Amino acid sequence: MSFPDPSETFRQEARELLEQLELGLLDLEQNPANDDLINSTFRALHTIKGSGAMFGFTAVAAFVHEFETAFDQVRKGHSPATSELIAVALDAKDHIHKLIEQPDAPQAGGEGILEALRIVLTAADIEAAAPVEVETPEPVAAPATAANGRWRIRFRLPGDALVYGTNPLLLLDEIKAIGPCTIVALTDTIPPLDVIDPEVPYMGWQVDLTADDPRAAIDDVFLFLKDGMELSVEPLEAEAVAVQPEPEPEPAPVATPAKPGKAPKAAKSVEKEAPANAERAASSSMRVDAERLDELMDRVGELVIAQARLTQIAAMSSDGNLKTIAEELERLSSGLRDTTMGIRMVPIGTLFSRFRRLIHDLSRDLGKEIDFITSGEDTELDKTMIERLADPLVHLIRNSVDHGLEPAEKRLAAGKPAKGTVRLSAVYAGAEVAISVTDDGAGLNADRIRAKAEEAGLLAPDAKIADQDLWQMIFAPGFSTAKEVTSLSGRGVGMDVVKRIIDGLRGSIDVATTPGSGSTMTLRLPLTLAIIDGMLVRVGNGRYTIPLAAVEECVELPEGIEANARGRNFLDIRGSLVPFLRLREVFGTKAPAEPHQKVVIVSSGEGRVGLVVDQIIGNNQTVIKQLSKLHSSIKSFSGATILGDGTVALILDTAHLVQFGQGYVDQGRAA
Repeated sequence: MSFPDPSETFRQEARELLEQLELGLLDLEQNPANDDLINSTFRALHTIKGSGAMFGFTAVAAFVHEFETAFDQVRKGHSPATSELIAVALDAKDHIHKLIEQPDAPQAGGEGILEALRIVLTAADIEAAAPVEVETPEPVAAPATAANGRWRIRFRLPGDALVYGTNPLLLLDEIKAIGPCTIVALTDTIPPLDVIDPEVPYMGWQVDLTADDPRAAIDDVFLFLKDGMELSVEPLEAEAVAVQPEPEPEPAPVATPAKPGKAPKAAKSVEKEAPANAERAASSSMRVDAERLDELMDRVGELVIAQARLTQIAAMSSDGNLKTIAEELERLSSGLRDTTMGIRMVPIGTLFSRFRRLIHDLSRDLGKEIDFITSGEDTELDKTMIERLADPLVHLIRNSVDHGLEPAEKRLAAGKPAKGTVRLSAVYAGAEVAISVTDDGAGLNADRIRAKAEEAGLLAPDAKIADQDLWQMIFAPGFSTAKEVTSLSGRGVGMDVVKRIIDGLRGSIDVATTPGSGSTMTLRLPLTLAIIDGMLVRVGNGRYTIPLAAVEECVELPEGIEANARGRNFLDIRGSLVPFLRLREVFGTKAPAEPHQKVVIVSSGEGRVGLVVDQIIGNNQTVIKQLSKLHSSIKSFSGATILGDGTVALILDTAHLVQFGQGYVDQGRAA
């Protein structure tokens, strides 16, 4: 049996914490007085430090400790969370990421980042020095104090503290830093050796501390443990100052005292309570390797194919038991399919949140104020597509900010607000998800794009071309309208990568622009790349699958419509004209047509088209198999599936067919 690598486990958890840290810092920049944001940021740092020390990432723990110490000034209200502080803190977060991902590589610059952090905090301290004195008149309601400056602290850690990386020795070191102290271990609740659980902190501690009033400092030491631990901080009477000898501490300095003979049971109660809480927390989610999910999806796909074959055999048989088993297996495989697909579906908000840092850095580098707005974060998409969408969206957002948004002076001169806006949204559109990147900039310059296309030989001079086709020129390799090369643009590398990746995901890109008002790039993508519900149809002797989510309705083709109109026909669907395509003509089918043909109305985005077929066979679960590279030029099909009888049915690319049908509409209008 193979066990997970502890270092890799730490890296996975640290990535999530660093993402949480980055989002917290960006939120803090917008709302610097929010205590919850400050505490959550500090908590992420504290957890990374503790886990890093536990897993042997000493460089990470040391750096984060210094980072945490500096940021503690913000948590205590001594320094404000300025934009300068957030910028340095983000650099520190990036440095932590490098230390975790490449622990053996030399990582320079850490001390420089910490020094910059100290300088920013020192400058903020000088600025904010005067108002701090407002807090002076508080001592009136102060609780009991120790006349001799001596305090007794007793504490026991929560039962799950060791599991989550808490090191008691580090806590004791922090208490030592408060003032001179004497520490005694409380061993009365340690059970016999044969029943000890190494993950349960049975031992407690008693600390006699000399300090003015350490209660606030002690609260800081146990900031993230206070909810589940036993802690008391009391003034030490003068006669009790003498330190007790080592063994036999008094009967349990705990909230519920226990007899010495019953101590192991008391420890067990702590042990049982904590794992129960930990188990409840752990049951809400579980980390699984992506490879295992992919393998599970492949097995489910093969099961769906086998179930389809069994259903077909049962339909041809008169055996009632076989039909019953086939129906039961179909129900179970359908439920397993839906559950597995649900596991693979991920909210797109997990992807959107990454771009806030990108916008923050672009705003700083380009000197442009940018308002970044997202919507539709709950829209779900297959995890494989989420992973592959990161790069295309980075290119589109950078393009919108660099090329689209004008400098503040030009925006003001054009009657716009100085701050530009970039919107990132996702919505369901039939069988697709539409992801849009919109800016309120200058829009695309048709003359400049045309001139560059002619210069690159992509377009003949004086050639007539529709606006939509002209906008697609920006996705050609090496195409760029930038007048000079910068660190962000000008080399023509990026938009062609976007096009290639989206094509590989069986998606499409729509471009809409209004001169002076901005542009919108819309990525249209299928919901999943694995299994879909399909409608099986017959055209001639061939069978084809139409994604069921794209199907709006089915109607019968009216009699008397000219059979040789080369597709330029329309149906009146409740007062709306819908173009239709005869798939027999599109696919060059030679078999004679059926007397009563059917029309399947499908949609993609805002467009609709009717597909004329000979027969609608029924619905089925369709396992998508990718076509080979030899068939990549055939745009009418997005893949293939294996039917119950072992034959292959091609899956229609509804987005392409709708676009094809809309082309006939345009031709009809021009005629």
